[in-house]
Amino acid sequence: MKKRQVVVKREYATSSSTVGNIRYGECQKNHAANTGGYAVDGCREFMASAGEGTSAALTCAACGCHRNFHKREVLHGAN
Repeated sequence: MKKRQVVVKREYATSSSTVGNIRYGECQKNHAANTGGYAVDGCREFMASAGEGTSAALTCAACGCHRNFHKREVLHGAN
C-alpha cells in the first residue's frame, strides 16, 4: 500500500468565522464529560476573540472554547 502525502493550502479571509474555504460552526464541546453526561453550551458559530495572527484568534468570543471544539465545515464552490 502506498503512502499518500497531503498538502493543505490555507487562505485567510477577513471574516472571523471563515478561514479560506473552511467555516467553523456550532460548538460541540461536551461540558458534562467529567460527570459521564453530555451537554453542549449552545454556541451557534465561532467568533474569534481577536484579530488573525494572535493566540486569541483561536478562542471563541461567545463561549470561550478553542476553535477545535467547533464543527468544521468545508465550503465547496466558494471561489
